Amino acid sequence: MANGVEKESVLMMFSDEELREISGVKRGGDYIEVTCGCTSHRYGDAVGRLRVFSNGDLEITCECTPGCNEDKMTPGAFEKHSGRETARKWKNNVWVIANGEKVPLSKTVLLKYYNQASKHGNGSHRSHNGRVCHRDEFVRCARCNKERRFRLRTKEECLIHHNALADKNWKCSDLPYDKITCDDEEERASRRVYRGCIRSPTCKGCTSCVCFGCDICRFSDCSCQTCIDFTRNAKT
Repeated sequence: MANGVEKESVLMMFSDEELREISGVKRGGDYIEVTCGCTSHRYGDAVGRLRVFSNGDLEITCECTPGCNEDKMTPGAFEKHSGRETARKWKNNVWVIANGEKVPLSKTVLLKYYNQASKHGNGSHRSHNGRVCHRDEFVRCARCNKERRFRLRTKEECLIHHNALADKNWKCSDLPYDKITCDDEEERASRRVYRGCIRSPTCKGCTSCVCFGCDICRFSDCSCQTCIDFTRNAKT
């Protein structure tokens, strides 16, 4: 039943007509995926795969070279990674192929849900453009001592991180959405600096991505002091 709902959600995101001219379209659980790229005058084209989620999130897996392991990048981080000289304009610099031509994202339907999320972001913590924003966080495994990444884009993801942080015996195999074991390599330091801040790809923490409590990352049924204080303050 759940899979049927997910498929219906994806089908409703964009019509076949809207995507007909765009190359490399694949439909996933709650996203569509297309071929994308960014061009540097010095280094040429960096090609990747862009995932567009129904909640407005955008993620790019880079395929610039066979050995590149950069994934789950924001478009801004991908733009910088590509070596683009005029960075910080990813809507115009990151492109997809439509009718055999490179077309900026800003001129396609692919930003429809991103723009809606920017305009109507819910939750009390928002970035400068209105989107709910929690940067990625890391939790260290009690068994192998390796740090693992947690995405905090939804309330469910925030709850998973919240519970892992409170568990002194948390281990890699407890991750519900990534099949990771203690034998897997720890994420490279050069990759860990990308934590999903909308203002700056390599931000070390700012008012746009560090949340001190909101309806998404605090839980009224949790007995920890942090959530109790937030719930109590929210009622006053």
